[in-house]
Amino acid sequence: MDLTNMPRHVAIIMDGNGRWARKRLMNRVYGHEAGIESVRQVISCCLKWNIPYLTLYAFSKENWARPQSEISALWQLLISFIHKDLPSLIENGVRVIHWGDKEGLPPEVCHAIDEALRETASGKKLHVHVALNYGGRHEITRAARMIGEEILKGNIRPEDVTLDLFASFLFSSGVPDPDLVIRTSGEHRISNFLLWQIAYSEIYVTDVYWPDFREDEFKKAIESYQQRERRFGRTSEQIQQERCVSAL
Repeated sequence: MDLTNMPRHVAIIMDGNGRWARKRLMNRVYGHEAGIESVRQVISCCLKWNIPYLTLYAFSKENWARPQSEISALWQLLISFIHKDLPSLIENGVRVIHWGDKEGLPPEVCHAIDEALRETASGKKLHVHVALNYGGRHEITRAARMIGEEILKGNIRPEDVTLDLFASFLFSSGVPDPDLVIRTSGEHRISNFLLWQIAYSEIYVTDVYWPDFREDEFKKAIESYQQRERRFGRTSEQIQQERCVSAL
């Protein structure tokens, strides 16, 4: 793995907790509990490899359709993780940021999120964006509505709406788009995750379930990313020419 060619921003769809547990004849919640250690290891790797931005898809708008008992268990796991790991996050310069709606979340979850945001606000080494009660389509609709409101107030003209201005109304405002999107458990879909931001992201899918996604598996994803040529609409010849010029 080339530590001089690391992605700045990695986004992860953490999938497969339930299937991991079912293969072990355990309750789905057991899989979510096991997945917490993978979260810890991924954060640790980002710190070790100097990856400054990490986004974790923790709970989607669609996940509200799951059994209430599972949802309640997820909230308790989140609260427990924050209370247990907050000192370590602060010590290691990790800043926690919430992407999504607080509306609809239980009060105790909102309190725990607020505590994490407040206590880690000065973290500068790694920004961890937790996509919780999040949906990509909802985020884009929300941004369009906010821009519309600004136009009605006279603060923005329709002709002022550019790609950059639109992006400034997203949860990810000021954050570079993900270079690499990882999805565990072998599913080949985006699942309404960062629909605007991942337009040019490299996508890596592994059959490994999230509870088994530890440092070795993360390293494989990074190595796959490093073997790809990111052209952003240009040709390979143009990329090679630019490299030659920059080497002079």
